[in-house]
Amino acid sequence: MLKQRVITAILLLAILLPALFHPNVWPFNLLVLVLVTAGGWEWGRLNGLQPLGAVATAVVAALLCVATWQMGWLAQPHPVLWLLAGAAWVLGSACLVKAGVPGWAKIPFIVRWSAGVLALWVAGLAMVQARQMGVNFLLSILVLVWVADVFAYFAGRALGLRFTKVKLAPAISPGKSWEGAWGGALGVVVLAFVWVALDRANQVQALSFYSRVFERGWWLLLLAALFMAAMSVVGDLVESLIKRSAGVKDSSQLLPGHGGVLDRIDALLPTLPLAMMLTSLVQ
Repeated sequence: MLKQRVITAILLLAILLPALFHPNVWPFNLLVLVLVTAGGWEWGRLNGLQPLGAVATAVVAALLCVATWQMGWLAQPHPVLWLLAGAAWVLGSACLVKAGVPGWAKIPFIVRWSAGVLALWVAGLAMVQARQMGVNFLLSILVLVWVADVFAYFAGRALGLRFTKVKLAPAISPGKSWEGAWGGALGVVVLAFVWVALDRANQVQALSFYSRVFERGWWLLLLAALFMAAMSVVGDLVESLIKRSAGVKDSSQLLPGHGGVLDRIDALLPTLPLAMMLTSLVQ
């Protein structure tokens, strides 16, 4: 299993890195389109659709991206869209986590299905626009999610239940502890301020997400880092809740050893549009 995970990770990096650093943005845009399409297929399956319905969901997600991109959305600012998406994630996820696993099935199918397709589309649009703002900007968001996950894992392993007697969300994700969440948040805060220092030392042209927020004050960067770390955890919890409701461990087996595409981008679904929202607000 470990060998399989390593091989898959190497192959993914071999695809991601050339597309990410290519001088033309379209290879990366195409990769994002593939991710959204695959995520759409998995979303259809998680909602109980038959193979044809899952494929149709993937097609709808892909067409929504292509249509809006062709309409010039990639070159336009979308502060209202980011604000609406951010509010939907914060309020919607709070309601979902409170309702727990049984609450997901009570939501009408069309609402659940549409919400997932729209979340994939918005995240795809945010990722492409973030790349257009610079590799440094996009990487600062991607690394935020990775650091939050890694720090949470090791903090949870070392300190889990040392200071609290209850899990973070035992009915949704029994492996997560409050200590892990705090460790992840600490890791993101350190990352944010170190990244700002590196941006300044190297006098980069394309500022990172952290440097853009830092221009409005260190206190705002601190709050933003904590908020983004929390929403990274929320994205993971929401997907875990949906998978438990569907009775599956992984969203699919498209990525051998790593589960499915949604398993890998679950934390990015809220953090990408939220990063765009915060950036538009500070600007």
